Amino acid sequence: SQAAAWLVPIVASVGSMGGAAFTFWKGVKIGDKGLQRYVADRRLQRIRGRIEHSGAIALAIADLIPPPFPFTAVVLAAGALEVSPTLFFATLLVTRLARFGIEALLAVRFGKQILSWLESDLFQNVVLTLIVLAAVLTVFGVVRLIRSSRPASRRAAA
Repeated sequence: SQAAAWLVPIVASVGSMGGAAFTFWKGVKIGDKGLQRYVADRRLQRIRGRIEHSGAIALAIADLIPPPFPFTAVVLAAGALEVSPTLFFATLLVTRLARFGIEALLAVRFGKQILSWLESDLFQNVVLTLIVLAAVLTVFGVVRLIRSSRPASRRAAA
């Protein structure tokens, strides 16, 4: 209900903080040298630069970017690069409350309209078409992968 919508950002933020705490402390444990095992060099250099130069602001901006942005890598790097846990978790809490709060407000405002749109025949037909297209492309990709991974002698015989 609309009256309980304010609970959603709080519960979501608390859950998110729990997951981030685990990742942050994992970063603390592996340290700067261990980061290369979990984060690609190119991405790591960008994350390292942003955290070292912008600190909490970089974390806040990264946190507000919706998925599929790889925020887990940022959290891991923050722990490994010894960002202050107090600063990190305070920034994370504020940005998560803001992000989830905005999403909750949008859900309250547009939720019924979005649900009616999702239940429409047009939307369901578009989704069904996209699912079929994805399945066809997946089969096509798997066949190409299998053919390209065969030894050259078997490909010539075929």
